[in-house]
Amino acid sequence: MTKPWADFISAEDESRYERAGFGHSSGVGSRPALLVIDVQFRTLGDSPKPFDQALEDYTTAVGEAGWAAVDHVVRLLDTFRSREWPVLYPHVAPKQATDTGTLGAKVPSIMDVPSRGYAMPEALAPTPGEILLPKKHPSAFFGTPLVSHLIDLGVDTLVVTGCSTSGCVRSTVVDAFAYNFKVLVPYDAVYDRSDVVHQVNLFDMGQKYADVVSTDGVIEILSRLASERSA
Repeated sequence: MTKPWADFISAEDESRYERAGFGHSSGVGSRPALLVIDVQFRTLGDSPKPFDQALEDYTTAVGEAGWAAVDHVVRLLDTFRSREWPVLYPHVAPKQATDTGTLGAKVPSIMDVPSRGYAMPEALAPTPGEILLPKKHPSAFFGTPLVSHLIDLGVDTLVVTGCSTSGCVRSTVVDAFAYNFKVLVPYDAVYDRSDVVHQVNLFDMGQKYADVVSTDGVIEILSRLASERSA
């Protein structure tokens, strides 16, 4: 398996986790759903551009790394839509004055995002029947009806994409794991503002909470699953 974190995680660190018994695959179930988390202009910038230029659009933007991930999210969307499998969009809702709380104190700039920042790129626009889930906190599970939707849909496996790898993606993955869902994280369909933070969190999620593979790998797994379901 390709290890995107190889430049950041030493062989000794990997060995420590391996010797402790971490990092096994949890596999997949039979009914997957796709989560597209916070892939909004506020995390991307209004168009593909370097990080420093994206900051001129929104202080919360990631820039080119985010737009590169969008291309892979689109491929996964196409895969799920072609099979009529569930797609859900947990996304940051516009902030109100009453939302300040601890997050507003920790990251004040998150309270001043212009309204366009909450929109999604056209290539990712939800289609009829896909579920929009506004959220106020990092995890897509916290304070939302996500679990209720997943139970209603009979979902047992989540493919988690979006932003940020270390924040909303990670917290959603940890909660999904706690609810006993199988979790796949396509490492090139999630993004963060720091490559070091991105890769270290991918490694850690892969050791403890999810199977972390490429988008190509996820699509291959889903293709096999589709074949088994139609057999």
